[in-house]
Order: sequence, then structure tokens, then C-alpha cells
Amino acid sequence: MLILHQLYDGFATALSFNNFAWMIGGSILGTLIGILPGLGNPAAALAILLPLTLRLEPTTGMIMMAGIYHGAKFAGATTAILLNIPTETSSIVLCYDGHALAKKGRGGPAMGMSAISGFIASTVGVFALTFAAPWAADLAVNFGPPEFAMLMLFGLLLVVSLTGKNPVKGLISMMLGLLLATVGIDIFTGSERYTFGSIDLSDGIEFLVLTLGLFAVGEVLVNVERKAGKSSFVAPKRFLDYLPTWEDLRQTRLAIAIGSVLGFVIGAIPGGGSTLASFVSYAVVKNTSKHPEAFGSGTMEGVAGPEAANNSEAGGAMIPLLSLGIPGNASTSVMLAALMLYGVQPGPLLFSTHPEIAWPVIASLYLGTLALLVLNLPLIPMWVQILRIPYWLLYPVILILGVVGAYSVRGSIFDVWMLMAFSALGYTLRKLSVPAAPMLMAFVLGPQAESAVRQSLMLSDNSPMIFLERPIALGIVVLIVVMVATSIISRRRQRHAVAAAPAAN
Repeated sequence: MLILHQLYDGFATALSFNNFAWMIGGSILGTLIGILPGLGNPAAALAILLPLTLRLEPTTGMIMMAGIYHGAKFAGATTAILLNIPTETSSIVLCYDGHALAKKGRGGPAMGMSAISGFIASTVGVFALTFAAPWAADLAVNFGPPEFAMLMLFGLLLVVSLTGKNPVKGLISMMLGLLLATVGIDIFTGSERYTFGSIDLSDGIEFLVLTLGLFAVGEVLVNVERKAGKSSFVAPKRFLDYLPTWEDLRQTRLAIAIGSVLGFVIGAIPGGGSTLASFVSYAVVKNTSKHPEAFGSGTMEGVAGPEAANNSEAGGAMIPLLSLGIPGNASTSVMLAALMLYGVQPGPLLFSTHPEIAWPVIASLYLGTLALLVLNLPLIPMWVQILRIPYWLLYPVILILGVVGAYSVRGSIFDVWMLMAFSALGYTLRKLSVPAAPMLMAFVLGPQAESAVRQSLMLSDNSPMIFLERPIALGIVVLIVVMVATSIISRRRQRHAVAAAPAAN
């Protein structure tokens, strides 16, 4: 009852005219900034608007940051679905089925499904944050380098399951991503790796440059070769035709549930992040679907599952931030910095020493998701009009945005040249039917996995037994073994079934 009373007080504070107005303003600003390549991830949006929020009262400023966070997440889905440009890492997987649905003329329903599943999952995540924070915080404390290393390995192996009938190509793509992730300075030894004496490569390869090359510009090159003259999109006459149908919602119930739970659990683990949550959710939803063969060609389950995980992760990520004072991802790192600048120390005593900040922020997470749903559902017809733009006009705009986005990250012309190189790589991968998503997933998770493995070996005096001596790490190892064995057995059965079919005829 005490929690409900404190949450009620939090809602009363968050619903005051001043706080509510700044929350709405943060949601809109986060959405607008989130659409821009180079600025589109939530962490960048929060960092850009941090000086503005610091001019406000601590409670109001944190409420506004929560709105920015959710707004940027929604914008990432918009560009991934409509333009095949993931402006944040967690939106990569939406390019698989979301953009495929847009090509089929269902871009509006795909965006509607993204908004609805995100609202449901975010509400579930914040509800769990409200009542399960102590338990989840205890779980997060038990995750050290060995557990985190096994979690990253689990995520990397799940990448292969995204490749459909040819896991070898997925494995090749993943290995390329791991190789690209090693470029730069080794943080443990300080030595250069694969820089070839270039000072521009000493900081590594920028994720946005790789993403724009593989997805945005690569998509343009493939379509130009096909000589696509104009969009085949026909605008629906009714507003309801822009939204998912009841059948879509019925078919995605399990996907939303799976994404909501996985996103929250992974988000509560420091370093888990929405990228891992969205990819794990996609893999699990695909493996539990009645029609796994439809994934990658345009299915609502492929949108609902990862987007649910992406949004419920936000509630989970607030647990280590508020309860432990540990940022769970890049976005909550900015929020942690804001709290410190306000003179507020997050941690176990935050809820007792500063309840006037903790509970209104939690209440604003409920309100922010609802506000985004109300604000953005009516705007879906406007966003979808992008699909009506003739290709001869749309493609140059995408190329310009790609070049500007690549240059804006570090202000370096070298990144523009890298964009061209990765665009050629993206085009080649498309021609060879090699999926690009495993490469990006490995590029994001690779450095974290390497760091966790090396820290674990340092703790154990280079003994790999540390991964089997700790219960949680051992549990993840068992899960990995079961997953690999199940995958091998399933593929062998499929091959035997295919071989037996001609003999039966």
C-alpha cells in the first residue's frame, strides 16, 4: 500500500501543468531529433538537450528527460520501417520485417503496431519497475564479468538464428562484424589493432557510418540497379487503414508478451541494453512462431516482438539507475550525469531521501508512453506519405542524409569515405544474399563481449572454469548448449524431411 500511495503522489506531481507540459515538449523534441541520422539514438538526443533540462527544477528536468528518451525510441522505429535507416542500434532488427511491410504497402500498420506494442510493453516495464525493483536490483548486482560475458555470447549466437535457412552466411556476417569491432585502440593494452597506421582508425569505426552504408545507401544502390522508377505505395482512404487490424493484434499477442518480459529482464542487467533485448526478442519470437518462415519477408510479429522489448527495456534500465546508481545503458548514463549535476545521488537511499524526484519520474514513464501513443498515432498518415515520394527524388535525399550523418559524427571527411566503402560492402552482401543484421549486432556486442571475457580471465588467473563455477553463468552456458543442440537437431530433421520427400514420390 505504501508503494501505491507514493506512486499516487508521483502522478499528482507529474500531472501538474508545468511538469506535464515539459514532458510533452520532451516527447516531441525527442521524436524530432530521433529522426535525424547521426543524432537519432536516445542517448544523443538526451545529451543534446541536457543543457536545456539543467535549467529546470530537478523533478521537472528528469520528467522532461524521460519524455525525450521515449520520443527518440519511437523515432528510431519510424525511420527503420519507412526508409530502412535504423538511427539507433535497437531499431536494426525492425528493418527486417518493418521495411518489408512498408514495401508491401503496409508501412502505416507496421508503424501503428510499433506504437501500440511499444505502449503496452512500456507500461508493463514501468509497472514491473514499480513493484519488482528490489528483486531485479538484487539480480543485477549478481551479474559480474563472467555472467555478462555469457550473456553477450548468448546474444551473438542468437544472431545466427536470424539468417533463416543458411546459418553459414549468418556466421560469416557475424564474424565480419566482430572483425570490424576490433579496429582501434585496445583498451587493455593500449596497442593499435588493424589501423594500418591511420590515425582516423585509432578511434575505431563509427556505428552510424557502418549502419548507413549497409542499410540506407546499400538499399539505394540495389534499387537503382533494379531501375525502380516510382513508389508503388497507394495511400489508404480511411484513417483506420493506416492502423494494424484486429487480426494483426491477435496474431502478435504472444510476441508482445515475450518482448515485454525479455526487454525488462535484459534492461535490468547493467550493460544489457535495448539492442540485445530487441535481437533476443526477435529470435525467441521467431522460434516460437507458427510461421517462422515468414520472418524477414514482412510479418507483424517481427515488428511487435523487438519493439516491445525495446520499450520495456526502458523500465528495466531505470532499476540499476535509481536503485543502485549504475547506468544500465548509454541513455541512463546521461540521466545519471543529470542527477549528479542536480546534486542528487542515485542509489538505494534515493527513494527515501529524494522521493519527490524518484516517484514523479516513474509516474512520468507511464504518462510519457501514453502521450506518445496519443500524439503519434494520428500522425502516422503524415509520416507514411514519405513512401509516396518518387524514387528519383527520395534516393538523392537519402544519400544526402547519409553523407551529412556520417560527416556529423566526428566532423571527418574520412568517415564519408568509409561510408562509401561500407555502401559497396552492403551492396555486395545484398547480391550474395548475406544478411547485414548479424554484422551490426556483432559490431555492437563484440567489444562488450571481449571486455567481459578478458575481465573474467583476469579474475580467474586465465582459467576458463570461472564460467562454470558461478551459478548464473553456468545457467546461461547450459541455455547456450541447449539452444545450439536444438538448432542442429531441427536442421537435421528438415534435411531428412526434404531428402525423404522425393523418395516418397
